[in-house]
Amino acid sequence: MIVIVDDRESVSEGYSAWFNREGVSATGLSPSDFGNWVTTVSEPDIHAVEAFLLGDCSQRHVFPRLIKGRTRAAIIAMNDTKSLDETLDLFAAGVDDVVRKPIHVREIMARIKAIRTRTRGRSEGMVVGDLRIFSDGRDPEVRSEVLPLPRRERRILEYLVNNMGCRVTKTQIFNSVYGLFSEDIDENVIESHISKLRKRLRHRLGYDPIDSQRYLGYRLINNSAPAGKTEAPKTSLAQGEPDLVLHGN
Repeated sequence: MIVIVDDRESVSEGYSAWFNREGVSATGLSPSDFGNWVTTVSEPDIHAVEAFLLGDCSQRHVFPRLIKGRTRAAIIAMNDTKSLDETLDLFAAGVDDVVRKPIHVREIMARIKAIRTRTRGRSEGMVVGDLRIFSDGRDPEVRSEVLPLPRRERRILEYLVNNMGCRVTKTQIFNSVYGLFSEDIDENVIESHISKLRKRLRHRLGYDPIDSQRYLGYRLINNSAPAGKTEAPKTSLAQGEPDLVLHGN
């Protein structure tokens, strides 16, 4: 999810709509609302945000410190005009990058992924058992072969790998994939996405790498193919294989 902060509602709404057309959840907040929100929002919700875009607002030299006190998400400042002094001041304030409008949201996403790669050192992807998962929009690989995934399922898998070592709830996954303020979408859609994702992974891996526990949520297991199972099952997904029953919260 992307959070856009700008005094001008037309700017934040315009970029939010542009991101949403690209399949990336985004929402705009006014500077007055953002200052209170970023300091009081719950830990699961703040960690659902992958980047903050700071547009034209009087407090944007203060916001990076507030953000960094809560999360390691990318912070990008957007300038209307080119100004060396302003750019240097913004970097000194703690932003990760400064761009000049107009800028396409695809370029912004590329910059966000580059910042994440530098921060986490995962340009070659993260290996989890027989999986290699990337954070730059590429499909994952299973034993060096690409596994094409629908966008939502790929983002869920990326979220799980970014939270290795801990369980994440259905609500946390929903907030990351659909955004914190998607009131018109039922978060139970996540169960359907994860069921399909687990089926695809099990078909290619020969085992299920996603562990779920009732009320506790989901986690990605760092495991390889069980002994004696080096090939994925030959059963086609189209042959009526039943969905897994999920109990993750």
